[in-house]
Formats: sequence, C-alpha cells, structure tokens
Amino acid sequence: MPDKREKNNKRSNGDAAYAVLRGEVKGFKRLLPFLGPAFIASVAYIDPGNFATNISAGSKYGYLLLWVIAISNLMAILIQSLSAKLGIATGKNLPEVAGERFSKPVRIFLWLQSELVVMATDLAEFTGAALGLYLVFQIPLVTSAIITAVASFLILLLQQRGVRKLEAGITGMVFIVVIAFAFQIIWAKPDAGDIIQGLVLPKFEGVQSLLLAAGILGATVMPHAIYLHSALTQKRVVGANDKERKWIFRFEFIDILIAMVIAGVINASMLVMAAALFHSHGVTVNDIDVAFDQLEKWVGPLAAIFFGIGLLSAGLSSSSVGTMSGDIMMRGFINKHISLYLRRLITMVPPLLIIILGVNPTWALVMSQVILSFGIAFALIPLILFTSNRELMGVLVNHRITTFFAWLIAALVIVLNLFLLYQTLL
Repeated sequence: MPDKREKNNKRSNGDAAYAVLRGEVKGFKRLLPFLGPAFIASVAYIDPGNFATNISAGSKYGYLLLWVIAISNLMAILIQSLSAKLGIATGKNLPEVAGERFSKPVRIFLWLQSELVVMATDLAEFTGAALGLYLVFQIPLVTSAIITAVASFLILLLQQRGVRKLEAGITGMVFIVVIAFAFQIIWAKPDAGDIIQGLVLPKFEGVQSLLLAAGILGATVMPHAIYLHSALTQKRVVGANDKERKWIFRFEFIDILIAMVIAGVINASMLVMAAALFHSHGVTVNDIDVAFDQLEKWVGPLAAIFFGIGLLSAGLSSSSVGTMSGDIMMRGFINKHISLYLRRLITMVPPLLIIILGVNPTWALVMSQVILSFGIAFALIPLILFTSNRELMGVLVNHRITTFFAWLIAALVIVLNLFLLYQTLL
C-alpha cells in the first residue's frame, strides 16, 4: 500500500490538475501539474544502447544519418502519444487492456516476451551505468557493477516517496545528460551547414549505413516505454467527462513534445559529436570505452569525464524505468506481482554475470538491441488496435490519418528490426 506521503503527493497533484480543468489557473502554470510522465518514458530513448548506435553512426558516416534520428523522434512522439492517450481514455494501461481482451495463452506469451524485453533493456542500462562509473572514476568494472546495483535500489526508494519525487529525480538525471552533451557539442565545434544537410537530405551509403539506421530506429522505439507510458497517465488525472479527457490529453501531449524533443536533441548530439570529432579525424568508434579515450585524446580529460557522467546518469535512470515497466507488465498480463526490489535483484543477475565473466560491454549493448527488436511488434500492434477502437477510446479514438501513420510506422519499425536481426545473426 502507498504510504501517507504518496497519497498526499497524488492528492496535491490532482487538486492542481483539476483546478486547471475548472479554468481556475491561467498561463504556463496550467501545464505544470501534467508534466512528468513523458520525461520518465523518454529516459528509455536515451539509454546506453543509443550511445553505442549513435556514436558508431557518427564516427563512420559523419552527419549522414542525422535525419534518421529526426524521423525516429517524430515516430516516438506519435507512439508515446498513443500510449498516453490509451491510459487517459480507459483508466487502464496497455497490459491491462490486453489482459482483458486476449486469451490466457496469448496473455502468458505476451508477459514472457515482455519480461525478456525488460531483461534485455536492463542488460544495456545496467552495463552502461557500470561502464560510466568505470570510465569516470577508474573503479574496476566488477566493483562498478556492484555500486550500480546499490544506486539502482536507492532510485527505487524515490518511487516509495511518491510519483512526483520519482519524476523529479529522473528528470534531473535527464538534464544531467543534456548538460553533458551540450558541453560535448561546444567542444566539438560541429559545422552548422553539415548538420543542416544531414537533417534535410535523407540518403544512405551502402548496406552498412542502412544497418546502422535500423539500429538507430531499434534503439529509439522501446517496447517497455510503450507499456509504461499508459500506466503513468491512467490514474494521474481522471477526466469526469469527454471534455476533460480531451483537455488532459492536450496537456499530456505538450509534456510528450517537450520530453521527446529533449531526448531527440540528446541523441542527435551524440551523433554530431562523433561526426565532428571522430569522423573528421578518420577514426571509427564502435566501443563506448574507445569513445571515452578518443574524447580525452582530441578534446581533453574534462570532455571525457562529462561523457562518462552522461552515460552513468542515462544508465541509472533508464534502469529504474525498466524495473517499473516489468512490474506493470506482470500485473497487467497475468495479474501477478512481486516486490520491486526482488524484481530489481532478478534483472541484475544477467548483466552482473556478463561483467564478471569479462564480456565486452559494447557487444552486450548490441545484443540487447537485438533482443529488443523481438518485442516491438508485440507492443505496437495491440496499441494501435486498441487506440483505433471507438468503443474502447470514446472521443479520444485515433483519427483515420493517425491510424494510417501509426500502422506505417509499425510496419517500418518491424521490417527494419527484422533486417537488423537478420544482419546481426548472420
């Protein structure tokens, strides 16, 4: 049961939100009670898997694939808005709706694959955070992994103190990543003309660039973020009628725009930094630790430290989001629950073993993206089906053009991930 502080936290946020809906609050302050859910979901879009793919793309092809990040970000905005809308319209999250509408064998399958997705996600995030500690503080990787484990439990304590505390903590970590890469861009001094050309001229240079583009998309559209966002909005502010639900979604959409644009800028900054520093010097970087060393070589120790701190912050914040998502999936698909701390402990075991056994961390990040590619279809397809159902969604049902673009995105993402899977396993 939530403690008194959490109840007060929810009541306070709810009072402020309902005051907005009643027209008692004007100006920018109207938005404040609705900010937060998208920032938690957006953490999944800047996890260490993105570091690996974006830096590799920038170092190999310069600014060539910058447009892929921009397109990926637009896709993420649409997908996360559908997830948020489902929670607002139904008062239920995606796994709960699926749990009610699918047969028992299908629900069990969806739960099992979602748990695999969470473990793969945690593999990337936990490994990335441990690698950040190792690079910045020169702490042995195994010791870094143990420190990461302790830190991830401390982040979970924020959730026990109320959802707004957790939102504030994770938003703070996101802005640490923003600051880290803002300095990277300043130090890298990229060419503005090259950036604009990379954004507005879609093109590839051979199969390898297409493979990297698929990797960028695969690292951007995250199944667990789709499940999670609907849970973050389902009971945050409950609309009493159609008009209120429409207003709630409008405010939440602004939250999504702000959070996803920030995530997109971070991802673009990774690629731009790699293009300006590594590609310009003819250096191809496929490993995160090599990126750290090259930053130190071409810019200086401070730049490398900022990079490592950004990696650490991204890994820690995204790992807590993965744990929350796993709990929501289990409750929704099979109506079971285990302690968040036990779940956190279980999902830590694979990355800890990989680190202890001395497996290359960047290779582990790449493999985690391969596993994630399996789960995207099983989150996207039910989401589009449900949000296109007028009986279920009411006034918030998808417009036809929204449904068209949603299916187009689903087809593109699924095909590209199958291509990525095929190329990786060859």
